[in-house]
Amino acid sequence: MAGLAALGAFAQAAPMVTSLGPVRAAVFPRLTGLGRPGHVALTFDDGPDPASTPRFLDALDEAGVRATFFLLGRMVQRAPALARRISDAGHEVALHGWGHRAHIALTPAQTLRDLRQGRDEVASATGRAPYWYRPPYGVATAATFSACRKLGLRPVLWSAWGRDWTATATPESVFHTVARDLRGGGTILLHDSDCTSKPESWRSTLGALPLLLEHCAEQGWKAGPLREHGIADADAEIGS
Repeated sequence: MAGLAALGAFAQAAPMVTSLGPVRAAVFPRLTGLGRPGHVALTFDDGPDPASTPRFLDALDEAGVRATFFLLGRMVQRAPALARRISDAGHEVALHGWGHRAHIALTPAQTLRDLRQGRDEVASATGRAPYWYRPPYGVATAATFSACRKLGLRPVLWSAWGRDWTATATPESVFHTVARDLRGGGTILLHDSDCTSKPESWRSTLGALPLLLEHCAEQGWKAGPLREHGIADADAEIGS
């Protein structure tokens, strides 16, 4: 996978490139999560969290919308029934790793172990092996892409986020931050847990959710999971 190796080497030398939205979108649109123009991928990181995730599931069910949840293995281990509920409700389960450590601080062996352990935990709890993988902080290294290749995972990041992990976030700030960068075909990054964020920050995300769904509807975009987004051929961009 020459193209993948080249991308990985570049990311290893300058790992923050994958977290720079404008650069990433221009060079790697599929890695950024750019899909069909009439669709917006709605994704949540850091769950499942018994204190907050059920509220998101209820809100999404009421709206008739499905999303992609990037689960942390250590959170799944604590709440396997909730991870199963996410899947059983028709949402897509994806992987955010076992812990939430930036890959630049891990050796290649540690990176592979983190992804494998997380993947196995998610598969065991939900009965479904995840397809998508999102590295913590959006920072990928050569080891990240190598581990994904070995485990059959496809890396994907985002094109719009809400900065919903901060102490100053409000429903309105989350909505406006997402809407500022969101276009048809974009991928939204939000968080259904505060396990790596400011305590109770998820409440701002939950409050922003109906505003975002209404905005998507007004723009004629259908919000849904990554599996419906039209980027399953991401390997074509980064080599195969």
